[in-house]
Amino acid sequence: MAAAVALADADGLAAVSMRAVAGALGTGAGSLYRYLSSRDDLLDLMTDRVIGELRPYPEPGPDPMDTLLELAGRQLGLYRRHPWLIDLLTRPSGIGPEGLAWFDHCLRVLGPVRCSSAAKFEALAMMTGVVTLFVRQERAAPPPAFTGFDLTAYPHLIAAFGDPGAPRADLFERALRGLLGALLSQ
Repeated sequence: MAAAVALADADGLAAVSMRAVAGALGTGAGSLYRYLSSRDDLLDLMTDRVIGELRPYPEPGPDPMDTLLELAGRQLGLYRRHPWLIDLLTRPSGIGPEGLAWFDHCLRVLGPVRCSSAAKFEALAMMTGVVTLFVRQERAAPPPAFTGFDLTAYPHLIAAFGDPGAPRADLFERALRGLLGALLSQ
């Protein structure tokens, strides 16, 4: 898996083929098919392999929200190191043992929270969604500028641009605390 992950890290998912991985290993693609039935199997194994980088998990602390934020920060770091992973999250494939361990640990952290299992799963899904959103935003082109537009018909935009204030560095934590707190307060 290390060869496949290295290819994806260097050149994206498009660079990961059975032939390319076999070449990186100094063998033929046919030899990989003895162990894997398809590229999809390879992608599933790659996903599970890098999810294992989230270990060791933090021990649950007195405030589950603090531990969840630490786990989300680890996810953020993982997606920054392996940006291709985001593109594999929506695949309808089976979850591997590392993914199961991750979810199991997150549910352990949420053990003391008094809400339904459904609410906990929703909160974990939204946590991953927020992490994904932040990584996608970091990789995206800057938003279009409003230069060259006559904004006189838009007084609220003019006021906002006139005094935009400084962006706060804690947006990731604030967004997650607010969202998770609302989802888990049932």
